[in-house]
Amino acid sequence: MRIVIIGAGKIGSTLALQLSKEDHDITIIDTDPDTVERAVDSMDINGVVGNGASYNVQVEAGVGKADLMIAVTDSDELNILSCLVAIKSGAQHTIARVRSPEYSNQLVFFKQELGLSMIVNPEFESALEIFRILRFPSAIKLDVFAKGKVEMAEVLIPQGSPLDGVSLEDLTATFGVRVLICAVSRGEEVHIPNGKFVLKSGDKIHVTAPHNAIAEFLKATGIYKEKIRSVMIIGGGRIGYYLAQLLSETNIKVKIVEIDEKRCVELSQNLPKARIICGDGTDQMLLIEEGIESCDALISLTGIDEENIILSMYGSQIKLDKVVPKVNNTNILGMLNMIGIESVVSPKNITAERIIRYVRAMTNSEGTTFNTLYKIVNDRAEALEFTIADESFPFLGIPIKELKPIYGTIIACIIRNGKIRFPSGGDTIERGDTIIIVASADKPIKGLNDVFQ
Repeated sequence: MRIVIIGAGKIGSTLALQLSKEDHDITIIDTDPDTVERAVDSMDINGVVGNGASYNVQVEAGVGKADLMIAVTDSDELNILSCLVAIKSGAQHTIARVRSPEYSNQLVFFKQELGLSMIVNPEFESALEIFRILRFPSAIKLDVFAKGKVEMAEVLIPQGSPLDGVSLEDLTATFGVRVLICAVSRGEEVHIPNGKFVLKSGDKIHVTAPHNAIAEFLKATGIYKEKIRSVMIIGGGRIGYYLAQLLSETNIKVKIVEIDEKRCVELSQNLPKARIICGDGTDQMLLIEEGIESCDALISLTGIDEENIILSMYGSQIKLDKVVPKVNNTNILGMLNMIGIESVVSPKNITAERIIRYVRAMTNSEGTTFNTLYKIVNDRAEALEFTIADESFPFLGIPIKELKPIYGTIIACIIRNGKIRFPSGGDTIERGDTIIIVASADKPIKGLNDVFQ
């Protein structure tokens, strides 16, 4: 596909890198010549210097012949205008990054009336990911499939766990709950396991099942944590605002520590259920005075990675049930795991994941609908959801044992008529089924047809 990206910042460069690895023809536009030059030199892409909303610049970049134009500059208005120009120029699909809460109730208008294909809000998506983690604090990360019918929880097996030494084929008999462990991270190794695989303490496992079954499994294995009832958020920016909104709707007590007095006034006006504290969130005495030690969770969302990491380390040391820092520099995620910080949110990665999901759907094979994509195991594997749309899918009615999925791929579950099935070799795929696949990220799966040999 021919894709043009306007804006070569954190999100734009992340998108360009990931999409170029999937063999798309990428052109990036930015007003900064040095930024464009670095992007072109470091990636196999084209670059154009200029204002992405300019018709002449878009013509130079070939937007009129593009399958997709993505606008991810720092300006919501520039992104929207760039998409409108691209539509008039002939671009087939357009995506805009729109971050401001002021536009949150106008997204349907942008899509239906202005013709934008997709609106993505990195801050809201980040808040939503944190919200899911806080609703299920036993998990490092929680992904949702099939409109909430199935979840995938990433969980650390602690030292002395009854899971240590148990093979996957004995899991149900040992703990009395039917779940599927579809990916395991062990040190630097990533496994898409079979039934003979034996779990060890220190493994990070991805457990797939309905929510209640995952909760029962974690209770049976001693990993379950009680629900979060109170949260302290350090940083009252957009993510903090969206997160406080979501938490307040579920009657979770929220405190926000924000250093800017003007912003505190705005937050207090717009978040009547939250307690707004004007002060420096890195001041230990302030945190203690405001009851940090009696909170269940600490979410650090300042604009500085180092501050967020130190705050999370402090939260872990005082034994809070959950700490989640915002980290933009994803190169240090491996080191964070080593110091015990497990749940991390990265807005640029979340945005890239959503847009790549849309791109995969555009290139999906006939006969299936591409629904969902999640990057798991530090982006080294993918969990994908497809629906069998019609009879043209070539593998209908064939037992799974005869289909021979490509190496490093597992069919996690099949949802048929609202019921979840963990497939065995004799099961088949039928029209209307929703299929969840877990696969190594070495060779991206663009369609369900790619899974079978």
